[in-house]
Amino acid sequence: MFGSNYYTLVAGLREYALDADTKGFDIAEILAEVEEALSAKDFKSVALLYTYYDCENLVARHNGSAAHNTLGRLSAEQIVSELENPTLLPAALAKVVRAYADTEGEDAEGVDTSLSFATSLFTAYYELCSHSGSAFLRNWSESDRALRNVISALVARERGVAVDSVTVGGGEVVEQLHRSSAADFGLRGELSYIDALISAMDEQNMVEKERKIDLIRWSVASELSTFDYFSLDAVLAYLVRVNLVARWTVLDVKTGREMFNKLMAELDGEHHIEKAK
Repeated sequence: MFGSNYYTLVAGLREYALDADTKGFDIAEILAEVEEALSAKDFKSVALLYTYYDCENLVARHNGSAAHNTLGRLSAEQIVSELENPTLLPAALAKVVRAYADTEGEDAEGVDTSLSFATSLFTAYYELCSHSGSAFLRNWSESDRALRNVISALVARERGVAVDSVTVGGGEVVEQLHRSSAADFGLRGELSYIDALISAMDEQNMVEKERKIDLIRWSVASELSTFDYFSLDAVLAYLVRVNLVARWTVLDVKTGREMFNKLMAELDGEHHIEKAK
């Protein structure tokens, strides 16, 4: 299976570099190499990981924005088409799109359209991930949802908005966000990064704030894949970090280059071989 090919794939990815005169590396080429190395079944997990960005783009277009995250699998034109008549989205997401397009239609019966389109769409997305065959994708999506919910709750609290109006999904973390008035929402024992996140949210420099938050995401992805060396889950964890690198090659070249070098150091083949012994 894929395990025997993983080091070869990573060695090939090391050819990418973030030079001072470039905005970034070709993530489409990276994904093409990954798709070629993985079985069709395994690549479905990769596709689902990137569907998050399709959801971002659907929400943006639904809200009247032309903003488009190129990490999404669907083009800007396809996003427009999907909002009118979804044929490419996973069934659960397509149902949400149809429900909001016709709130009196059959699909609306199973979707709470009193919630924002974004809330319903991302709730459906995270639910899809929770049933993934990849343990990493299940755990990452849950961690990502929790982190984003805490960020939303902190912003809501600062603005005097009801926290329960900005969270996605349910579970213990969401319940704690809804009921706790503590500075950390009583989550210090639940989320190891809560203090670092609160500190990041207090940062006045917006670029630095985003950098600190993404470093938390990086740390979470690394921790979730601590014992994955040559598996599909290791590839997914790699791609989560690649996505962060790609983001920062656009936002800040220097930070992007630093993140790329960090990624390459963490994925050194000899290091993984030693850990796997």
